[in-house]
Order: sequence, then structure tokens, then C-alpha cells
Amino acid sequence: MLAAVPALLTFDIFGTVVDWRRGLEAALRAEGIAPAPGDFDRTIDLQAALEQERFRPYREITARSLVAALGVPQEAADRIGAAVGTWPLYPDAREGLRRLQALAPCAAMTNSDRAHGEQARAQLGFPLAAWVCAEDLGFYKPNPEFWRAVAARLGVEPSPAWWHVSAYADYDLDAAAGLGLTTVFVERPHARPGPATHRVRDLGELADLAEGLQT
Repeated sequence: MLAAVPALLTFDIFGTVVDWRRGLEAALRAEGIAPAPGDFDRTIDLQAALEQERFRPYREITARSLVAALGVPQEAADRIGAAVGTWPLYPDAREGLRRLQALAPCAAMTNSDRAHGEQARAQLGFPLAAWVCAEDLGFYKPNPEFWRAVAARLGVEPSPAWWHVSAYADYDLDAAAGLGLTTVFVERPHARPGPATHRVRDLGELADLAEGLQT
């Protein structure tokens, strides 16, 4: 079966475009806290659980997870939670997204706040076709309603021509596959592998793949 040519690409941001682990570890060090092995996974696992409770802004979820999982003082946790969009992009992210936007609209689907989106877009230096965050919707991925809300905003229907891109197969890609989307797993250092239509090492390789399907 021929691969579907992308008409829309949506992206998980934290962990796929933004180097989530490196950013968190650097933020902890800036507060005088030395991260230990396993701290990142403990923190994001707790965040995932908190996201499925009543809705809270992501800055609050980040702070709560740091206090509960790592014993970070509340004031330091609040500072970290407010600034997650300033964490570094992966080196391939900016140019990869630029190339992909020349082929099809690219949109962010991110479990974060509006302020974090402003921070991340400032790093990119150019806009995407849309930027939809949990604060806009009042709920978090992997709720399939997140994808349905994006579909309604962009005037599209879920189909294989919609590619969803993430380093988290167990979180993003399972839900996207259930809606009939083409799924792309990105092999980031702290990725969580699983079934996907395509596997790529980075967004540059994804751009190579998508460009090859245009010919």
C-alpha cells in the first residue's frame, strides 16, 4: 500500500520539538537541584496522571509534579512551571519544521498553556498554521477530543492524509491511530516507542520522507 501524502501535519511539542528532558534538568540545576537518574520519567509520569484529573493549567501541573515527585520547593517549582516554553528546541526542529511547512500546513497540539506556546514560537522564529494547547480546550491529550477539536478548528476530517508526529507512541500516537491518522514516531533520547506508520530519527528525516512522497 502506498503511503498517504501529508495534507496536514500536527506535532506534539514537549519531547518532540522541545527537548523536554534537557530543559527540565537544566531548570532544576538553575534552582540548585541536581537531577538524578529516573527523575525525568517520574516527573512526567505524574504529570500524565494529573492531566487526567480536573483541569489545571500546565504550569500548575508541572509545579505539582516537581513538588510531589522530586521534593522541589514550591517557589522553585512555580518558576520552572512558568518557563517550560523557553526550554531548548532540538537542533533539527527549526529547519525541519520550515521544510515541512513548505509541503503542508503544520500545527502544534500541545499539553501546555498559551504562555508556553508564545515562548516556544519565539524560539522557532516563525508561526505554524495553528497552535492549539490544552489551555485553549480545557483538557489534555491523549483524549481523542483534542484531535476532534483541532479538526473542527482547521476544517479537516481525520484521515491518513493527516499525519500526527510525536516521540510518545504510548500517549499521542495510539490515540491518533485510533482516529485513522498516519502516525510518525520520532526517536528522541527519552522517547517511548510503540506502533507507528513511520519511524524517523528527527524532523529532518521526516522532511526527507515527506518530500520524497511529493515526487
